[in-house]
Amino acid sequence: MCCSTCGSVLEYMLQWHHIRLVECDATATHIATHCHTYCNTLQHVLQHTAKHCNTHCNTLQHTATHCNTLQHKLQHTATHCSTLQHTATHCNTLQYTTTHCNTLQHTCRCCSASASCSMSHVKMRRVTYA
Repeated sequence: MCCSTCGSVLEYMLQWHHIRLVECDATATHIATHCHTYCNTLQHVLQHTAKHCNTHCNTLQHTATHCNTLQHKLQHTATHCSTLQHTATHCNTLQYTTTHCNTLQHTCRCCSASASCSMSHVKMRRVTYA
């Protein structure tokens, strides 16, 4: 060393750098601990989220299966309704025919009674449907 003053300054600087390095080391250790804690927390959250997503996926799959079942039932019901509609149309036609036959039968009776009916040779019977 060149002098006692320089030596003191140099010692002071080395001490100061050592303190700064110790502080840096402590800060780095603190940051590493914080990062480790953060990573563990994040990992826990991601695992929880994955379980939650899996639950939602299972629920959605169950719902999709339920919807497919309902769709199949609705298609069957639509076919059944179409058949019923056809049957109702057929019944309406039969009802109209019955009414027409009853009208003709009534007309023929009236004609027979007055002896002026040209259809008196046709035998008609009353048709009724429940």
